[in-house]
Amino acid sequence: MKMGVGLMMTTMVMMIWVMKETEGRFVVEKNSVSVLSPVDLRSKHDAAIGNFGLPDYGGSMVGTVVYPQKPASPYGCSQFDGDKPFKSNTSRPTILLLDRGECYFALKAWNAQQAGAAAVIVVDALDEPLITMDSPEASSTADDFIEKLTIPSALIHKSFGQSLKDALQKGDKEVLLKLDWSESVPHPDQRVEYELWTNSNDECGARCDEQTNFIKNFKGHAQILEKGGYTMFTPHYITWYCPKPFIWSDQCKSQCINHGRYCAPDPEQDFGEGYNGKDVVWENLRQLCVHRVANETNRSWVWWDYVTDFHIRCSMKKQKYSKECAEDVIKSLGLPNEKIQKCMGDPEADVENEVLKFEQDSQVGRGSRGDVTILPTLVVNNVQYRGKLERTAVLRAICSGFKETTDPPVCLSGDLETNECLERNGGCWIDSQNGISACKDTFRGRVCECPTVNGVQYQGDGYAFCKAVGPGRCTVNNGGCWSDIRDGNRFSACSVNNMTGCSCPRGFRGDGHTCEDINECQGLACQCDGCTCKNNYGGYECKCKGDKLYIADQDTCIERKASKYAWFISLLVLGVVASAGLAGYIFYRYRLRAYMDSEIMAIMSQYMPLDNQHQNQVVTHENEPLRQTSSV
Repeated sequence: MKMGVGLMMTTMVMMIWVMKETEGRFVVEKNSVSVLSPVDLRSKHDAAIGNFGLPDYGGSMVGTVVYPQKPASPYGCSQFDGDKPFKSNTSRPTILLLDRGECYFALKAWNAQQAGAAAVIVVDALDEPLITMDSPEASSTADDFIEKLTIPSALIHKSFGQSLKDALQKGDKEVLLKLDWSESVPHPDQRVEYELWTNSNDECGARCDEQTNFIKNFKGHAQILEKGGYTMFTPHYITWYCPKPFIWSDQCKSQCINHGRYCAPDPEQDFGEGYNGKDVVWENLRQLCVHRVANETNRSWVWWDYVTDFHIRCSMKKQKYSKECAEDVIKSLGLPNEKIQKCMGDPEADVENEVLKFEQDSQVGRGSRGDVTILPTLVVNNVQYRGKLERTAVLRAICSGFKETTDPPVCLSGDLETNECLERNGGCWIDSQNGISACKDTFRGRVCECPTVNGVQYQGDGYAFCKAVGPGRCTVNNGGCWSDIRDGNRFSACSVNNMTGCSCPRGFRGDGHTCEDINECQGLACQCDGCTCKNNYGGYECKCKGDKLYIADQDTCIERKASKYAWFISLLVLGVVASAGLAGYIFYRYRLRAYMDSEIMAIMSQYMPLDNQHQNQVVTHENEPLRQTSSV
């Protein structure tokens, strides 16, 4: 609907006031562009990711560069002639190079996509720092193609673009570029932290429809990641404030709460009908408190359910955007409405609201993230996401934020990435016999890392070799050592007592990888007088003449009877020694006890109290017989 003059003036004043009091901080999110050919042009450059289309977060693209020649326009502001004239006829896709100017960036990308290009690179017209190419303001014309844009785009410096044009003009060599988004999102650890800046208003056109559809479509992925502990999600809501001179104006009263501290634009842009801006602020606050309260009980993912259900049940378009409808949704999800109300506070109080004050402070950019100024805005690991807010594209961006080898299963599905280990095992080490590989698939590619299999640790570079180490190594391919089975007996050069290495067992010689039997009968054993030796696999047998017994350690023979007699004598001697020891112990015990008792009595008699001594004396009383008394 048409904006009223009063609303327009107030909004302009508020914007100017905010711009004066705050210093904007904008960060350009980048990917890298590498020249692969020609050789003399090989180099790596930064490029600004376009805020439309679908950047391939975590991935890369190698393609042939094409620059439109006349009569086609190098600006790409109109449709190119022919049926997909830039569609590649080879395995390499086409990257279309266009000049900045004459029309919207997004329109250039749309015309390039229609002509068969797989990506578009725009050359800046000025020698200046890179800027983010944004989509145009909402309009019926732009909305038609913005949602259909799927190819990635990037802006490069003027000097770099000119060098590409010069190489193409020579025409003697193919110009190959690699667009790489693998490092566009930081990936420091096994958990990704991301936030969505959104709004409960569903009457703001294409932008509102985009964020509503995204929340509904991404809810499943978000809740799986959150419940698994893979991500930490935080919702945010932009608020503005009313300048002090206008706090008591009708405009600020209808758009703000807490005496002009927290405001939102009128949904219909008309003060005369429909909902007010303060209704939006109040519902935004409720949704923030839903997340806070749910998070206290480790159910932070319920926010996705609440917001989705609220948009369905309490839409402005259905005239059901109300407190009563919101509380019905809260009740249906089993959330404590009392705690949520307490979190929200009093909208009429002339005090700061803790929750909304935090939101205003968070809008200011910090670290690698710039200020949040538009809705919707997605931030992944403190870097603003660029491109269309689409389920699969956002999931790619989140998956690219995990440290390699810590990717959750949802990130390794065939719909999101290609398993590089399936082709030539990714160039990593492999034990084909036992099906053990050092190749580990990741979202951004693959890593060659010696694995741990069934408790057995492998060590090596992961590319050329991996070997089993530790106590369990002998259970896998016998630790890479020699082994043999003969006559039901197993012989192995792998010992569980050794962490690494191979050594031939007793009765064999070799390096542990090959072992051969030792013939002990050839001068090494069984050399006693009259003995006969027979070599066996891994050992030998030695027999003495007559009825003698062979002692291997001494390599000698003894009489069997003598042996029995010696055992009897030994046992007899041990018995005598044990009996003598027992008798000595008994004698010692009782002798010592008698001695100690006599000594104790002597000491007690010396220190006994006087009264007790008197009691131990003989006392007589008149007419009584003689008797002895004792205190004991």
